Amino acid sequence: MLYVRFTDHFASFPAHLLATISPPNPVRRLAKVLGYTALRLVGNVFQPIRNPEPLHGAVWLYVVSQNNYEALRFIGEALPDSVLVAGQSKEIGRYNGAVNRLSLRGKILYYWQFPLLLLRLKKTEGTRAWRFFDLIFNAVGYYEVYVRALRYYRPRAIVFANDHNDDSRALLLAARAAGVPTAYVQHASVSTHFPPLAFDLSLLEGQDALDKYRQCGPVRGRVELVGMPKADAFLREKNQRPAVQRVGIAINTLDETEAVAAALTFLLREFPTLTFTLRPHPSDRRDFRFLAQKHPQLLFSDARRQDVFAFLGEQDALIAADTSTHLEAVLLNVVSLYYRFGPHGVTDDYYGYVAHGLAERAATLPALAELLRRYQHHKPLDLYRRAAYYNATLGTADEGHSQQRAVRLLAEWLDSAR
Repeated sequence: MLYVRFTDHFASFPAHLLATISPPNPVRRLAKVLGYTALRLVGNVFQPIRNPEPLHGAVWLYVVSQNNYEALRFIGEALPDSVLVAGQSKEIGRYNGAVNRLSLRGKILYYWQFPLLLLRLKKTEGTRAWRFFDLIFNAVGYYEVYVRALRYYRPRAIVFANDHNDDSRALLLAARAAGVPTAYVQHASVSTHFPPLAFDLSLLEGQDALDKYRQCGPVRGRVELVGMPKADAFLREKNQRPAVQRVGIAINTLDETEAVAAALTFLLREFPTLTFTLRPHPSDRRDFRFLAQKHPQLLFSDARRQDVFAFLGEQDALIAADTSTHLEAVLLNVVSLYYRFGPHGVTDDYYGYVAHGLAERAATLPALAELLRRYQHHKPLDLYRRAAYYNATLGTADEGHSQQRAVRLLAEWLDSAR
């Protein structure tokens, strides 16, 4: 369940990012635990659950975020016996009211295990167990509650879009214990820091994902390459502009505020005729209003309201660091430039986009300006071909039909699993 939390990769996150996940101060971690106890554990006991759809015998589409919901929604629309499901109180963004909820009221009953679990992890993980005791606390009880839920509802199968969150992994392990078939639909680029594939059926976007999962460990179950279902509706709208006039800058919580501000100041000064749009990640809660005040010409995209493909459809080039938005940009024939906003400790070229020629690297702001000037004069119309390694259907008869392919494979798999 806690696979990701005790990796060297997780420990290498920048201090400011780790602090948003687990406070460095033990007193604050304890306060977080107490808050979780009051709001989630006790709060869930008194929170009513009124699911709009029956869960018994259905195909569960398990989601842990707004992005997950959007990645699996097409399956819910295509398979009549499928329902979108999330844990009680799980934040699903603008779809909070649209998902069915799995009760976590019984989770509080299993916290007698916490001291024993903490001691056991201290022996295997050393000081990291104490450093992240709040994350361990949060994970307690998921597995047991989900085993009970599966034995009660007896779903036909569970389809996941996330394979590394604590609750997702708990449900996966619970499904294995309860004999419920599981499938996985990749919803974003993956890295070699992910857990090994452990589903009965995995629908991956392309060869890149399969190659990376093979580096993560043994691949369990059947694997099919289906392309990128969420991109289907947009692949027919590739950017045909011959030059860059509009530039999107996508950032996430790994990117340092000061470095983002410095880059914007530089770019807006160097390219007064270009239109720049800043798009923070939907989980990024930093206040960037100071940038709007400093640069009135700067536009903003709200990732919680505007779909990433809609955002990219308004751009000719993308500047970003470690984000799967690079791939989505190239699929739409948008220039993709890799620039790191600050020297954070996370793996350079995390997704391998630069290494595989999908994105072009700029190590400095002057180098970034040089690349941008080149594309300001001429933008090729076949940039999207760079994404073939990541999207198996690109250039084939199935291009733009990944959803249909995924649904067909899922339906066949479900029939065979009866």
